[in-house]
Amino acid sequence: MSTFVELLLNGLSMGSVYALIALGFVVIFRATEVVNFAHASLLLAGGYVTATLHDDIGFWPALLAGVAGAALVGAAVEFLVMRRYRGTDQSVLAIVTIGVDILLTTELTRRIGTDVLAMGDPWGNAVLTVGPVSLAHTRIAAFVTAGLLITVFLLAFRFTSWGVAMRAAAESPETAALMGVRLGRVSLGAWAVAGALAAVAALFLTVFPTPGLERATSLAALKAFPAAILGGLDSTTGALVGGLLVGVTESLATGYQSDLTFLGRGLGDLAPYLVMVAILLIRPAGLFGTKELARV
Repeated sequence: MSTFVELLLNGLSMGSVYALIALGFVVIFRATEVVNFAHASLLLAGGYVTATLHDDIGFWPALLAGVAGAALVGAAVEFLVMRRYRGTDQSVLAIVTIGVDILLTTELTRRIGTDVLAMGDPWGNAVLTVGPVSLAHTRIAAFVTAGLLITVFLLAFRFTSWGVAMRAAAESPETAALMGVRLGRVSLGAWAVAGALAAVAALFLTVFPTPGLERATSLAALKAFPAAILGGLDSTTGALVGGLLVGVTESLATGYQSDLTFLGRGLGDLAPYLVMVAILLIRPAGLFGTKELARV
């Protein structure tokens, strides 16, 4: 039983980090109706800035610099690339983000090389033990931080003028523009927010028990993609639920791998995608996604 509780807590912690990343996918999709395949490179950029600066300026300023850096990269991608293709079909824009991701990831992995960069976080490898259950301090910090950020985002999304503008743009861009909503600003803000959330997620994907930031970190970020899809790509609630579901599924599948050897190795990596496919077979729009009707 203690093993199950430990795996469940670890899964919820990682799930909250995946929810942060999935929220970035959702924010951009709601603002622009574009699936952003460059999200992993934004995450890698934020983590790289934090990892390279913490020795010189300390961990917390480096983390702020990483968040700001990823937000700037996201805003720059929107302003310099995506804005020029405004009005183009969304599927074409999604392909453009693949090109942006390849460009950014190639440059960042070239800079990282074969190194594993420490993040300089204050939690180290400390572990909290309560009875038979042990949980790393980094996991607790991840859960608390992600919970606070998601709460702040949801409040801003509901009660601020920025949130109202984004919801209006998601419902009907043409009507929102006629009502005075500046779609360019909404899109720019969405990319910046997505980058900032990705930078925070990068920190918790690369601290203990993970050795640090490396070239493959961006691949770990892709685990959040099933979370955004199965939750519903246009739903902030779906991103949260999807992230937690993916985190718990991955943790339980990895923890009980030895009892499921007949299914082969690497079940923890595969399980989130299997859950995503199973849910999409039942609900094609995701758990909380909006069903679209088309007149024919």
